[in-house]
Amino acid sequence: MRAINNEPKAESDHETSALIVTALSEAARTLEANGISEPRLDAGLLMSHVIGRDRGFLVAHPEALMTERQLKQFEEFTDRRAQGEPLQYITGHQEFFKLDFEVTPDVLIPRPETELIVESALRLFQIDTPFMFADIGTGSGCLAISILNECRKARAIAIDTSEQALRVAQRNAERHRVADRLRLIQSDLFDAISVNDTLDLIVSNPPYVSEGEMKTLQREVQREPRSALAGGNDGLALIRRLLLNAPGYLKREGYLIFEFGINQDVTIRDLLDREVWKLIEIRNDLQQIPRTLVLQKK
Repeated sequence: MRAINNEPKAESDHETSALIVTALSEAARTLEANGISEPRLDAGLLMSHVIGRDRGFLVAHPEALMTERQLKQFEEFTDRRAQGEPLQYITGHQEFFKLDFEVTPDVLIPRPETELIVESALRLFQIDTPFMFADIGTGSGCLAISILNECRKARAIAIDTSEQALRVAQRNAERHRVADRLRLIQSDLFDAISVNDTLDLIVSNPPYVSEGEMKTLQREVQREPRSALAGGNDGLALIRRLLLNAPGYLKREGYLIFEFGINQDVTIRDLLDREVWKLIEIRNDLQQIPRTLVLQKK
């Protein structure tokens, strides 16, 4: 049987080992018993993280061994997942728009539907076109960094109220080599910046969960920062501020792209000042739910 060992040899020679397939089966049973919706998938992802191998290896080598130290860490991670801690906070990573991002409990976990914002921005700007944009509520920095990674002549400002979130975004920007084109600012929306009429684009994944919905969120989601989720009584408090304040920072014919919640599109349409904004499109996510709004300043 083939041993998987990431520890220095001198330390591991005296350790016992365990079958990966046995540890996976036990972990899946534990996760299932604690209400995890995809227990086998999560167990496999945790194992891959612990032993430093992809999931294909786990399928191809069910007889492989892990060290006792790896087993102990895997069991610890399994217990944390069983208690409802998001998988991404345990592993510290989440993929978003082809890049791997560090995530911590200080930031919202990037979702696939949020990639629509990046896709929408790339429809509006050529990858070799210089432009300046802002990311409001940047969190991990996934939006700003993804756009900068695709558009090598773009520059950005990333704004968040959380100092801890900005530290995560800084590390992600450095990792993906865009830190020289990204300025991070601690601010409540635009309060701390002075770039009036100079932005070509503003993107945002603002908090849009209503107070009533906050109480019904999955336990994993409730582990994420409340400030990144809660959007006031009807979920639209931050979106109202965006629609009101963003025009002062955009160039004429500049764009605003933001995400919103289920069934909020009709209300948001009613909030638009048609003398200020031209509605370009409302994009649906993969479940055909209206999710992303693209506006242009007149």
